[in-house]
Amino acid sequence: MTSNPLLPVADALARVLAGVAPLDTECVSLRDAAGRTLASPLTATLTHPPFDASAMDGYAVRAADTAIVPAMLRLIGVAAAGRPYAGNLNAGDAIRIFTGAPVPAGADAVVIQEDTTREGMGREDMGREDMGRDGAHVTILEPAKTGDNIRLAGQDFRAGDALLAPGRHLKPRDILLAAASGHATLAVHKKPIVAILATGDELVEPGTAPATGQIIASNSYGLAALIDASGGVPHLLGIARDTHDGLAEKFAAAAAADADILVTTGGASAGDHDLVRPALEAAGATLAFYKIAMRPGKPMFFGTRPRPDGATPQRILGLPGNPLSALIGARVFLIPLIAKMLGQPETLHTVTATLSQPLEANGPRDHYMRASLDHASSPPRVTPLANQDSAMVSALAAADCLIIVPANAPAQNEGARVTVMLLDF
Repeated sequence: MTSNPLLPVADALARVLAGVAPLDTECVSLRDAAGRTLASPLTATLTHPPFDASAMDGYAVRAADTAIVPAMLRLIGVAAAGRPYAGNLNAGDAIRIFTGAPVPAGADAVVIQEDTTREGMGREDMGREDMGRDGAHVTILEPAKTGDNIRLAGQDFRAGDALLAPGRHLKPRDILLAAASGHATLAVHKKPIVAILATGDELVEPGTAPATGQIIASNSYGLAALIDASGGVPHLLGIARDTHDGLAEKFAAAAAADADILVTTGGASAGDHDLVRPALEAAGATLAFYKIAMRPGKPMFFGTRPRPDGATPQRILGLPGNPLSALIGARVFLIPLIAKMLGQPETLHTVTATLSQPLEANGPRDHYMRASLDHASSPPRVTPLANQDSAMVSALAAADCLIIVPANAPAQNEGARVTVMLLDF
């Protein structure tokens, strides 16, 4: 355990992430892959389009036959999606073609139907004729160039092309691409199981009427939602009372759940009733730090605990009991930890913004100020909320970002550029 009573936030985060590797992979169906993290490169197994295809409804022609317009061409057949024309197109011929149909051999352009006429038909009346009928002709009104309105085979991608890199958080458009490139299943990283334990004799579950001196245990539910949104699997352990036996029982439950991460809230300070750290050490945990130079969130700790099967040690993150401090601490430490276990790129999702009002000089801890960001301005302007009391849960709900004010930063004037962490949960 470090002897430094206030570890800088950057150093604390480095210790949290040290030695963390992506979890093992599993294969899931496309239907279950959205929101998961790709574990291996997505490579095309086929070529798309698989053939030269018409991009429009119209007529497949030889461009040379349309150099002088109007040009009357002989209709010899029809090509539709799923029903290609089997013959060849020769000089003076045209084939009625529909979007997605293979371009017939011999054709090198498609003229859109609006640029043609048929006997007894106007430009907008091109869908009811007897295509391929003996003696049928089409008149081309605009010259075509080679390649007009044709999607070439492999224009999108070819078999063997690398399409997506590992670590990608799979979105609906990625699932579409995977399906189009020939995949029915994808290799993804397993989701980390995150056990959540609230501690304190004063806590009662939501929906319970608190007695005198009691408060609602809100942390676990906010953290569970955050873990869900970040790609983990929350496992609520309930509330541990302030006794060594009660804590030991819950720590055993976290081990039984095979949790990759154990998150505790409350009991992280050094008072007579703050038993979480000594109880964890009694359960075999090794603590890497406690107390960090962060505001809010100073009473925070991190450690590891061996697993019975010798697998990767369980990571333990001790967050303050204050709900706002707990959720901000989770934003700074837990989300990056889950991301690294998922094999995702390490990012804290920060942007640069300008202050809409002055800021006072900061003290010896990094201050994460609740704020709102005006994206309409360029660069974005950020306004700190008037109430920065760490006990005010509503202040976090009203914010959409955190201004990161470094320790011992001097006063900042309106218009100064600051780093802002997005509250994307």
